[in-house]
Amino acid sequence: MADSDFGNPAPQFGTAEYAPKSGTDVCKSCNQGISGQYFRVNGALACQRCVDQLKNQIPWDTHAVFVRGLAFGLGGAILGLILYSGFSIITGIEIGYVSLAVGWIIAKAIKMGSRGIGGRRYQVAAATLTYAAVSMAAIPVFLSHAISEQVRKPAQTQTAPSAAPDPATPGQDSSPSAADSSSKPAPAAKPGANLFKALGLLALLGLASPFLELQNPVNGALGLVILFVGMNIAWRLAAGPKIDILGPFTASTATPPAT
Repeated sequence: MADSDFGNPAPQFGTAEYAPKSGTDVCKSCNQGISGQYFRVNGALACQRCVDQLKNQIPWDTHAVFVRGLAFGLGGAILGLILYSGFSIITGIEIGYVSLAVGWIIAKAIKMGSRGIGGRRYQVAAATLTYAAVSMAAIPVFLSHAISEQVRKPAQTQTAPSAAPDPATPGQDSSPSAADSSSKPAPAAKPGANLFKALGLLALLGLASPFLELQNPVNGALGLVILFVGMNIAWRLAAGPKIDILGPFTASTATPPAT
């Protein structure tokens, strides 16, 4: 039994449908008459057997499934970041129309990793990854512009170094203590700490880049609107299948007319 049997309870006018006998309820999935108890699945009538089969077909959402979906979503976010930054660098278009495609890619990647399971936490992950991918794409775009500007700058002439002072000049302190104090190197900061600090600052600037773009009010506001539309696409696509099962109800059978 496919889930689509209950997805559209409206009659299909392209095929012939025969009305059941008066007083008889028919299961939308198996087209068998319902007696005793029945259910409503997304508004359509369903018998006990078909509802039990449907419940067995619904996949269970577990922590492992969510982690796998999140891992696929991270891969989709990296792909979306590359796509967004590459498009902006090549075309020079700053308004993020590619945000819509990024949201779609990330949501589809999450659903692929979770094997079709969705829900609220999948939606939160999809929207968050969409924002992160689009905002962090500003970093490679900025670096590309900076490198291009550096290449376009004319080579500056180097001035000759000034002559070194004569060590025998009177009045210069040539005592060993002065030489020792001047030769002591200044304590250098750890390169690893400086690297992590620079990367952290760069990441913060990247995450804040959609709002920093508001310095240009028109393009900045339009970019934010498109970004939120892309996040909304990711949110909707990462939702779980909507299956509302109501019941059980007791079927009422009409008394046959006397002959």
